[in-house]
Amino acid sequence: MNFSRRRFMQLAGGVAAAGIPQFAHALDYPTRPVRVIVGFPPGGSADIVTRIVAQALSERLGQSFIVDNRSGAGSNIGTEAVARANPDGYTLLSVSVANAINATLYKKLNFDYMHDFEPVASIDVVPNVMDVSLSVPANTVPEFIAYAKANPGKINMGSGGVGSSPHVAGELFKMMTGIDMVHVPYRGVALATTDLLAGRVQVLFDTLPASIANIRAGKVRALAVTTKTRSEALPDVPAMNEFVPGYEATSFHGIAAPKGTPPEIIEKLNSAVNASLADPKVKSRLADLGGMVLTGTPASFGQFMAGEIDKWGKVVKFSGTKQED
Repeated sequence: MNFSRRRFMQLAGGVAAAGIPQFAHALDYPTRPVRVIVGFPPGGSADIVTRIVAQALSERLGQSFIVDNRSGAGSNIGTEAVARANPDGYTLLSVSVANAINATLYKKLNFDYMHDFEPVASIDVVPNVMDVSLSVPANTVPEFIAYAKANPGKINMGSGGVGSSPHVAGELFKMMTGIDMVHVPYRGVALATTDLLAGRVQVLFDTLPASIANIRAGKVRALAVTTKTRSEALPDVPAMNEFVPGYEATSFHGIAAPKGTPPEIIEKLNSAVNASLADPKVKSRLADLGGMVLTGTPASFGQFMAGEIDKWGKVVKFSGTKQED
């Protein structure tokens, strides 16, 4: 009887102790540096935004959040690296619109975003801007649509590559307006911008951080931002939604973790990100890039991503674009 009671207590204690390390680890998290993998080279909007938030998290949580650039395959190389990482909260993914587009764009992926990741937190939403060459005889979106319909297949639409944010934003515009433009993909949006300035392409749906200097300098003509409402960074530029009801083609940033990451760690990271985004200094730095802060729960970010994957899946299918690898 005494042996049975002792044995029972040993077993019960063992079961209870089994759950303690993970919970205690989550409470202490982070106890060492955290890597945040960005699927693009340094200097792009995803890299810049992630570094701003990583610095804020380092200061708030007392451990280094190190940005690790793993570029290639439209961000899929970095995304796969995180999908395969240990789900302990020490390897995170910088999420962008590319992850939503790639879910349909690529025929074969070695991961499924919605099943292989835990949403952590949204960061911001960044408008694209419909920029046209100064040679285009249109000062408004309705004038551009009329011009395009009068010249089907004669307008070149630049982009930073097949499946990039400028590409799919333009394809959505084509789909919703019924116009015909020729897509001209470049190896990076900087090259597309050079040809827009030279008039070799007539329109580019560039991201606001990348195009705002040329807009302010009068080197290109901004017809609309692609958010539903106007951007504080360009208050005199109308929103596309004012002319094409329902149109919205934003870039965005967020953070995700490998599937199976303890919920206590997810919640701690979410709270830290939201608190960082409430910091006036962080908010101001994002606003300077044209970003609009987007706070919320892990669940709300997951729902947001599901909606983005569905929306861009329809646009990719409409465009007929596919990437094999």
